[in-house]
Amino acid sequence: MTNTDNVQPIAALAQQALAPKQVEPGGIYLVATANGDVKTMNLTGPDYTGKLDRKTGTTTVRDAESFLAYWTKHHDDNSEVYADNERLTVTAVLDANETAQPRFGGHRLHLALRETETWKQWARFNGELMGQDEFAEFLEDHLPELLEPSAADMLEIAQSFQAAQKVDFQSASRLNSGQRQFQYVETVQSKAGQKGQLTVPETFVIGLVPFDGSVGYKLTARLRYRIGQQGLRLGYKLDRPEETRKTAFADVVKAIGEQIDTPVMNGTPA
Repeated sequence: MTNTDNVQPIAALAQQALAPKQVEPGGIYLVATANGDVKTMNLTGPDYTGKLDRKTGTTTVRDAESFLAYWTKHHDDNSEVYADNERLTVTAVLDANETAQPRFGGHRLHLALRETETWKQWARFNGELMGQDEFAEFLEDHLPELLEPSAADMLEIAQSFQAAQKVDFQSASRLNSGQRQFQYVETVQSKAGQKGQLTVPETFVIGLVPFDGSVGYKLTARLRYRIGQQGLRLGYKLDRPEETRKTAFADVVKAIGEQIDTPVMNGTPA
């Protein structure tokens, strides 16, 4: 057989090796190229299979109930939970490292509590003095949170302050009952010089829900006032609101810990 006769069978074999072949996603293939090299085709990735090789991302929720719902669906025996008392957050690493095998740690659940609007409003005016009418309007707007004295009694007090606009407050004294009594003189022309008094509680109790989805807590508010050139100015000072806030967070962490088998560690994940 001549050299020419050998060329045709070799060319046919080469063409057969280079002929396109159907491949399926999910596998790894070795493909011969025209120059004699071998190329690796990895079709196992999500671009080919349409499926992610692992769960990733951080999901943020706003209450313990939502945290537990997501946790129940995605955690495994190696998942970890951390509570940060400073930031008031709870973070779960759902794909945390196994005992003898590292994992990615890229699938996380983050509970970031959000303060209620009511809590923020009481915190906003805590320690500030307001005019009589402004203070009365604040009490009227927040009657649902007023517990002791009752909302009805506090409404009556608010209306008394609104009615006592054209008076000259002169002094205030503390009664044995724990109330504060304000002495005033009428300045309206028809009653000029007529004296009167207003009695208000020195402390009152309010009920606030610090975070969305949390329970309510009682706080004591102490009456603050000043009699000066601007007349009578009133306000309140909440008794240790930050302690109440931390207690509310601790109760949220406790509620989560009671529903899961994983210990809640104090700190933040790496």
